Amino acid sequence: MSTPVRRQQQQRQGAMERPRVWARNPLAEFDDLLNQMGGLLESTVGGAATPGLATWTPAADVTEGDEAYHIELELPGVKRQDIDLEVNGQELTVTGEIKERERKGVLRRGGRRTGRFEYRLLLPSEVNTEGVKAAMSEGVLTITVPKAETAKPRHIEITESIQGESQRQQESQQQQQPPQQSRQSQGGL
Repeated sequence: MSTPVRRQQQQRQGAMERPRVWARNPLAEFDDLLNQMGGLLESTVGGAATPGLATWTPAADVTEGDEAYHIELELPGVKRQDIDLEVNGQELTVTGEIKERERKGVLRRGGRRTGRFEYRLLLPSEVNTEGVKAAMSEGVLTITVPKAETAKPRHIEITESIQGESQRQQESQQQQQPPQQSRQSQGGL
């Protein structure tokens, strides 16, 4: 006598063997893990003992226009007095510090970034360092770095011509010249 086969179990096993689809972006999870590990290391070792580990880079958007580069840095809670902006040649450097606030009670969970930050950007072309402007509004630092005159794109107009047409135009102009002028020009040579 044979034993009956349970079809429902086979179907369930097949469903379990299918690969799972990521519910979230795996790179975002890795970034979160890296931030948590950095925070744990900073809290155990301390920011003063390892100044290189305490420095973080703010999120930024960089766009290029015809006339200038535009950089937007997210710096929530930072006062403009606590930011240092420097342009040296093609390199832009933004540094500063977000100071830890004094709190009453015990901090159960902290997710805000504190400590020194640094943002460096090497611009792809020559810039006008004298015309750099920066403004802080609602936690976003906006920097405008104008391009140097030599780096600005120049629009060149292209005229339409038929091959050999310019030679025909020169010949027709010479034929239209009065004969006296052509004799004088020949006599002068």
